[in-house]
Amino acid sequence: MKLVAGLGNPGEKYRGTRHNIGFAVVDESARRAGVAFESAPVEALVARWRRPAPDGPVLLAKPLTFMNASGEAVAGLMRYFRIEAPAVLVVVDDVALPLGKLRARARGSAGGHNGLKSIAAHLGDGFARLRIGVGRGQVERDLADHVLARFDTDEAAEVDRAVGRAADAVETFITSGIETMMNRFNGDDPSTIE
Repeated sequence: MKLVAGLGNPGEKYRGTRHNIGFAVVDESARRAGVAFESAPVEALVARWRRPAPDGPVLLAKPLTFMNASGEAVAGLMRYFRIEAPAVLVVVDDVALPLGKLRARARGSAGGHNGLKSIAAHLGDGFARLRIGVGRGQVERDLADHVLARFDTDEAAEVDRAVGRAADAVETFITSGIETMMNRFNGDDPSTIE
């Protein structure tokens, strides 16, 4: 079994914010798979995606612990479903990447992201991650205010494209693994190159 955890903050207040793009990606993956989220044995919503062998079942998850405590929910799901760290993909926002750019890694540092810090505190760094660029915004703006803000209207098309590409990347992780995912999705979006 593989686990794909999209990070974000629960509640209507945070829907559509930059920090919740991880939720948007797993929502899109669930929509494509025709599966629905339901409560889990830990503080999370999960959608069970039953796939034929050799891919096997996939658990799509949205931790409900708020971003800074995401590791509690992810580690709880891993224990309950007996999932090893190399079978985990965490999908997060990244202010250091330009809007819409994707970056996948098999392991690594948290890079200042509190959700990744929380997960690493529970699991170490041996889980894959997919970062989605949400841009830094104006330098004088507080970073917390920026990530908790909704996307601007003129960013909507790029955000939709990024969520779609990220859902494609999730599918690649499930079917072909992290190396293939990195090869296909690290770099420029071919649809935006003239």
